[in-house]
Amino acid sequence: MKTAILTKAKNQKYPVTLGVILSMLLLLGSGACTQNRGTYSNWGIYKADGESSSYSPLDQINKENVSKLTLAWVFEPNDTIANARPQNSESNPIIIEDVLFTTSARGRLFAVDAVTGLLKWSFDPFDGERGGGIKRGVTYWEDGPDKRILFTGGDKLFAIDASTGVPISSFGKEGKVDLNQGMRGDPDKISVIPTSPGIIFEDLLILGTEVSELYGAEPGHVRAYNVRTGELVWTFHTIPQPGEVGHETWPADAWKYAGGANNWGGLSLDASRGMVFFATGSPAYDYYGADRKGMNLFGNSVVAVNARTGAYIWHFQTVHHDLWDYDLPAPPNLVTVKQNGRKIDAVAQTSKVGFLYVLDRETGESLFPIEERSVPSSDVPGEEAWPTQPFPLKPAPYARQYLDETDIADYTPSSRDSLIQVFRSLRYEGLFTPPSVGGTLQFPGSRGGSSWGGGAFDASTGLLYVRSNDSPEIMRLKKVAPEKAITNLSVYKQGESIYTTYCVSCHGRDRNGDEQGNPSLVGLKGRMSREDVLTKIKQGAGKMPNFSSVISDKIKEEAILAYLFENETKEHSRRETSFLNEINNNQDASRETQSIDSLPRYLNLTAYGYFRDSKGRPGIKPPWGMLHAIDLNTGEYAWSVRLGNNIELQFGEQETGEAGSAGPTVTAGGLVFIAGTRDNKFRAFDKDTGEKLWEIDLPGFANANPSSFQVDGRQYIVLSVGGNSDNTAGSVMAFSLPD
Repeated sequence: MKTAILTKAKNQKYPVTLGVILSMLLLLGSGACTQNRGTYSNWGIYKADGESSSYSPLDQINKENVSKLTLAWVFEPNDTIANARPQNSESNPIIIEDVLFTTSARGRLFAVDAVTGLLKWSFDPFDGERGGGIKRGVTYWEDGPDKRILFTGGDKLFAIDASTGVPISSFGKEGKVDLNQGMRGDPDKISVIPTSPGIIFEDLLILGTEVSELYGAEPGHVRAYNVRTGELVWTFHTIPQPGEVGHETWPADAWKYAGGANNWGGLSLDASRGMVFFATGSPAYDYYGADRKGMNLFGNSVVAVNARTGAYIWHFQTVHHDLWDYDLPAPPNLVTVKQNGRKIDAVAQTSKVGFLYVLDRETGESLFPIEERSVPSSDVPGEEAWPTQPFPLKPAPYARQYLDETDIADYTPSSRDSLIQVFRSLRYEGLFTPPSVGGTLQFPGSRGGSSWGGGAFDASTGLLYVRSNDSPEIMRLKKVAPEKAITNLSVYKQGESIYTTYCVSCHGRDRNGDEQGNPSLVGLKGRMSREDVLTKIKQGAGKMPNFSSVISDKIKEEAILAYLFENETKEHSRRETSFLNEINNNQDASRETQSIDSLPRYLNLTAYGYFRDSKGRPGIKPPWGMLHAIDLNTGEYAWSVRLGNNIELQFGEQETGEAGSAGPTVTAGGLVFIAGTRDNKFRAFDKDTGEKLWEIDLPGFANANPSSFQVDGRQYIVLSVGGNSDNTAGSVMAFSLPD
């Protein structure tokens, strides 16, 4: 579980200049070791600070010299798994004094010398098992000599000694807490896995979570744990229970069965007010809500609670009764704006729909006008779409929200004709067109607007920097029968039914996956064990949610494994009778569950299905990705530029822009740094004008937010970079100015 200090940095595979090598030798030779360092300016929290500003006060790297920025060191976690495809780390490293803490794509924890890139120690929460799952960073706490890293591995919360990498035995049970405990479901049958790190207030770690997005999902409780003991201190129910605010916005018993409405993007803290802020995702199931009629608080809401007690203070709901998976994907930015000659502490919340919500920090009231407008009704039996939705009038949307035929891509006449034909066949009445059985065009799409990277705020100018994606999707619902035992099907055929219902939209009927990050499932037997596949299905990985609610018993586990491993053998036939007997003996659902299961259910068979032509090209004209600077004092735009480029689809000199999830970092040096484009580049822009001042080719896809820190007068920009064919585990790369 703990790895000894390494003797050399792993930077041989990257084009390090002679000047960089000499600089590192001079640093080492001049005594720039841990015990002699004494001045620091650090990125000590996920997204820089409690305000989630993604702002660095450092200005050594600035507009005048950023063109000289070069590679200082590379850390390779050496976390490769046999036969694994290249992995992506979404970790935003934190730096405490002169030590960098980060997680790998597989979820291991690393402490790295921030000046040399040398490994100090590592910790494996999976005890050598495959591991995995998204991790965007870790949290640090200290009290005198007691210094701890709090992070999650799978469904466990760990407290690790920051100096040694050893679990702190007095925390929870031998250094860890089971996050499945304290939820609604049976801890042995559910899987609650946070993706973003929590935030510290006094002796509390406040933590959101990732849950399934399917029927039977767990509710998205936000919880606070004692940092010293691991004891659960308070719980905020995002699906309110009887007597709690918002309970009346659901069916009376929904708190017993409804799921989702979880905070998966992280939290922000106003320590002086003792307030913690978080944003939530959609209730489950995302695309059909006959079992959750009502507005569904606190789904799709910005929520403020008392950081000490978890008591409700205020909320603002951005989407009522969500049917589009329009989660609020990032922590709120805590900002201060100037209006009518006075300063107002506020909350700025980015979104998938491209609206920016600017709310008074103490009351939750919008600082700019918002209209409740009528939106289209649903035509799916049993569904009751909410009749209105909130539309902020300022700032203007930072992502496109409406399409017509002039926006359809025209690569060739035949491509355009086919796209037009599809476009005309779909239901489309603007931003909040509900899903339908015949097919609905969804735009900006569930991957539109901005994602978990969120915004970066510069308090000196009042500008918020945010990327945007224009990514239309097709939603097509299909009615599915209530779940019940199918005694006339083999276990293999039951697995095929599960796959067809839940997996085919991403991995394809032939299981070959696609080029949008959905891997092929053909030939799993030679790449992964049955246990690893089952773990990945239950826990989720990458953009795949966990499906623990789908394979909720041994029968379903055996069924999906039988199908994925193409194992319709005599062995399964011999076990058939006992499996079916177990199904029939496990009919112990409560009356509430039985009544809910009798309702019609619909699934979106094309979930995350891009609107593309037959060659996989985007179905709309570029730009597909932008970077914006928005003045929060006025609600006006300072500038907007295209971000990223697809050379193969570029026409003329103008870049195409590319969709992405990672967010920007802004610095006092006048720069905005951002990665997360599929052209594998890292860029710096002039924060005042949007002019691109620097870019560099990376060895892989950097799907992470940058961090910036300074040790002994030297500023660094550091970034987690994904793997490639030579190094599937990826790396952490640090950049600085030459001596």
